[in-house]
Amino acid sequence: MSDDHLPGERRPGELAVPDDPFADPGLPPHEPRRQDIDERAAKRSERTVALLFTVSILATIGFIVSYVTIPIDRIVYIWPLGHIGALNLALGMTLGLALFGIGAGAVHWARTLMSDEELSEDRHDVAASPEVKERVLADFKKGAEESQLGRRKLVRNTLFGALALVPLSGVVLLRDLGPLPGDKLRHTKWRDGSLIVNESTGEPLRPEDITVGSLTQAMPSDLDRHDHDFHAQIAKASVMLVRLEPEDIKDERSAEWGHEGILCFSKICTHIGCPATLYEQQTHHALCPCHQSTFDLSDGARVLFGPAGHPLPQLRITVNDDGFLQALGDFEEPPGPSFWERG
Repeated sequence: MSDDHLPGERRPGELAVPDDPFADPGLPPHEPRRQDIDERAAKRSERTVALLFTVSILATIGFIVSYVTIPIDRIVYIWPLGHIGALNLALGMTLGLALFGIGAGAVHWARTLMSDEELSEDRHDVAASPEVKERVLADFKKGAEESQLGRRKLVRNTLFGALALVPLSGVVLLRDLGPLPGDKLRHTKWRDGSLIVNESTGEPLRPEDITVGSLTQAMPSDLDRHDHDFHAQIAKASVMLVRLEPEDIKDERSAEWGHEGILCFSKICTHIGCPATLYEQQTHHALCPCHQSTFDLSDGARVLFGPAGHPLPQLRITVNDDGFLQALGDFEEPPGPSFWERG
């Protein structure tokens, strides 16, 4: 058979090829959904979406209530997980349900109420022409109309409510960053009559327990180790006791606030709050290991070296009728990183 043929001429048996092979991208014809033709079905979808958004709102409220009311040390048994913290379980479930409600509601909204017609268009240059920009704005306006956000007020209002409340979960968690502003930053658990107990053993201290040249870390007897706020309280109320020979104490007021050469200072460095408990027995200096701030405990804990801006606050102490060391009140200035300079 001869192979001679004119350019563009179809050989016998060959199928006709259209000039534009992409004229028909193969999309099936659009079929309207039930919600597109039946307003009652659309209303049912609207109520479903609103219900999911409402579930998110209630779950966020449940998150906040759980955080406030459930003790941090409460344990529950859940099969097959075993024993887990009730607070963690409640926070995880409520926050997960809140996020699920928003996500599921948005998906159901898009699949049943928003326009689902598929469109195809040619690729274009990265830089959009003015005509394209104008068309994009028009498409955006059209999309906003097709979303029915303005028409479906129930969906819109519950969506706004869910989105407004979900961030409160994160705001509530900020409570764990520390005590609320106010007097809590200025005062600790030390009170007139608070026993001074060993931080490690929890036993009340007597003067004979503190030897010359030693450093003992202590805390007030009012602290409950099982309290959820224990670590925040001990971070401010921790003290260290040293015993010096009375003639070695240079500061008269510091000597009066002690008992038989026993001095009690906050161990929280006034720079950034590290424990300044490295003690040099011969010089009576307390050193902070973080940035080497050095305090002279024989001279009112004044700063000798480093970035700390203030001496370590001293606690007035005495001995009660039972022979135990006790405080005569709280610190006169807030312990820790130079808080009083910032009001």
